[in-house]
Amino acid sequence: MDLDAVLLLSFGGPEGPEQVRPFLENVTRGRGVPPARLDAVAQHYRHFGGVSPINAINRALVDALRAELPELPVYFGNRNWDPYIEDTVAQLAADGIRRAAVFATSAWGGYSGCEQYAEDIARARRAVGERAPELVKLRQYFDHPLFVAMFAEAISAAAETLPAGLRDTARLVFTAHSIPVAADERYGPRLYSRQVAHATALVAAAAGYPEYDQVWQSRSGPPQVPWLEPDVEAHLAALAEAGVRAVIVCPIGFLSDNIEVLWDLDHEVRLQAQAAGLAYARASTPNADRRLARLARGLIEELRDGGAPQRLAGPAGLGCGFGVDGAPCGAAHCAVAVAPPVR
Repeated sequence: MDLDAVLLLSFGGPEGPEQVRPFLENVTRGRGVPPARLDAVAQHYRHFGGVSPINAINRALVDALRAELPELPVYFGNRNWDPYIEDTVAQLAADGIRRAAVFATSAWGGYSGCEQYAEDIARARRAVGERAPELVKLRQYFDHPLFVAMFAEAISAAAETLPAGLRDTARLVFTAHSIPVAADERYGPRLYSRQVAHATALVAAAAGYPEYDQVWQSRSGPPQVPWLEPDVEAHLAALAEAGVRAVIVCPIGFLSDNIEVLWDLDHEVRLQAQAAGLAYARASTPNADRRLARLARGLIEELRDGGAPQRLAGPAGLGCGFGVDGAPCGAAHCAVAVAPPVR
């Protein structure tokens, strides 16, 4: 498949205090989120000066992608904030791009991790109209060897920050963003949570941890709606009660140190751990690691040259499009099909 460009597609984030509330309104539009909840989340951003690190991280990743793919121009667009994907796709069209590969900053299947990005692509192409290039969303990569290697290395680095006498007994705890249980069943039995479980097993083995825990974080919504559990805070409380003295938390569900990592884990969970007497270390996410750009290059080469997917073996049925067993999740967006026609 011939390609003219690469589009890095991400979530977006505010870059100043005056942008926080409009950004949150973009994120939650149509979901009936109470204003009081938006006010509370806005304080998380204002704790960091109203600036999310995600755009700066993604700009650095764009630079890394350009270094890895000098033969292709690299563009950057977001769902919820400037640069919006609609504007970026308009720029692709103005530049004469005919077909671009889309690398989304989510390794996972499911709605938020995959299909919503396909919706972003389709919406942007509709906005641009007949001039819009074809946009091909690259496959999920939760089981890619480089994805596993980056997190395994981050765990080892985090362990080194613990007191020397506690490193060997520290409990490794993986965390990913919780979603409603019903959403986890949307594309087949527990697609997202099984992908996360598979990735944690791969990373734990690569980091040398035969025992570990996998939990969830950052849930929202009414309490009567079941979400994936256990929650990281409840789990750490249980570990402290059981006599554990140190933990390493690895946010495997996140590709960058965004606000949900910096606030939820580095602030709230860290304070809770300290109050419970737990030594606490948090593994970094990939951010703009050059290996993430190499991973994206590999996915593009798979698409462009028809090569075999690079992935670590695991149970069947985990994939979407290029699944472990080759079976699609049932959603029409599964890569490597090109984006829907412009209408």
